[in-house]
Amino acid sequence: MADYIPPAIDWVREQVELYEGSGGTKGTTLRDTGLPCIIVTHKGGKTGAIRKIPLMRVKDGASYVLVGSYGGREKNPVWVYNLRAHPDVEIRDKTEVFKMRVREVADTDERARLWAISAEAFPPYNDYQAKAPRTIPVFLAEPA
Repeated sequence: MADYIPPAIDWVREQVELYEGSGGTKGTTLRDTGLPCIIVTHKGGKTGAIRKIPLMRVKDGASYVLVGSYGGREKNPVWVYNLRAHPDVEIRDKTEVFKMRVREVADTDERARLWAISAEAFPPYNDYQAKAPRTIPVFLAEPA
């Protein structure tokens, strides 16, 4: 089994540790927002190591929408490249863990619908897209 490499950013690592360490009973909201988040366990694109990242909980039926906003920064978050290389993931939503397969959504109608759902769940996404010099990637994680 591949090694686990914790997130480098302190608050992200602490969020993952609290969420995972409690079995999904603590750390289930993003910091002080009170908004629900999930943990996405995936493989590193270059290392093949296990990686975990908290993302906003955006549901579309039995699927989850994963938005690579990175706060509207210039570059994509690293996990975007990891998902492109290794689309099989696990999603922890509180105490439940699901095996999922992600696909990047390029279709404009589907992407627009998923973006609207995402921005309703986490309104800052619209601000992030407005300031980002790139199109923010959107993935759909579907039951495997």
